[in-house]
Amino acid sequence: MPITPSNALPKSRTEPDGSAVIRVLSYNIRSLSDDEAALTRVIRACEPDLVFVQEAPRFFRWRKHAARLAANTDLVMLSGGATAAGPLLLCSLRATVERTEDLLLPLRSGLHRRGFATAVVRFAGARVGVVSCHLSLQSDERHAQAGMLLDRLKAMDVPQAVVAGDINERPGGPSFCRLTAELQDCWAVAPWGAEHTSTALDPHQRIDAVFATDGVEVLGCGVPLDLPGVSTADLRAASDHLPVLGALRLAATG
Repeated sequence: MPITPSNALPKSRTEPDGSAVIRVLSYNIRSLSDDEAALTRVIRACEPDLVFVQEAPRFFRWRKHAARLAANTDLVMLSGGATAAGPLLLCSLRATVERTEDLLLPLRSGLHRRGFATAVVRFAGARVGVVSCHLSLQSDERHAQAGMLLDRLKAMDVPQAVVAGDINERPGGPSFCRLTAELQDCWAVAPWGAEHTSTALDPHQRIDAVFATDGVEVLGCGVPLDLPGVSTADLRAASDHLPVLGALRLAATG
């Protein structure tokens, strides 16, 4: 059930002091294997400035498929895709891109290759590092990847950062706790919408999340419900995961 009315989530805007309110969306899109028209409607209705995608197309003509999704949702490709083993970043034209980097994580025999899509962008006077991730299904590898994610944030040397993705673990698990020891769990800070992200047909657990460093103000975060032009049927048809939408205020950094 929704915690607060969906229309209460702040819209994107730039403040007089150069700080910026942005909307961020995290979404496991299962390689566009579900109803792409429904997926497009959901993303457009969320009006995101940044989309942290997991399970983006990775094989034949993957760039063409990712570019089509970006164009259909009035966004542009920022970083990732097959070159990051699935995580992808999309952004609106509001973002000014400073740099991007795709990272592949160590491969363990018999397990799926994982990676990070990363970028540093600016919104008005606010500079922020962003990472899209999809952690392992295997517990000890997932825990190690959570540590690699925190190390990557430190190496990016940014004043504030946002991480989002499919954690493949519920809050309270060791990998989730490793992340929340250093980052804000945006749902826990300012719950909005609904909590559970998996599965889309039977939401019973929260394994997808948005995290932010301490300098980021969380205005609301959760699964978007009752968005104009989007039905429950769209959310169920678009993917096997539900999306996580957050509104964040980024401080001006000069």
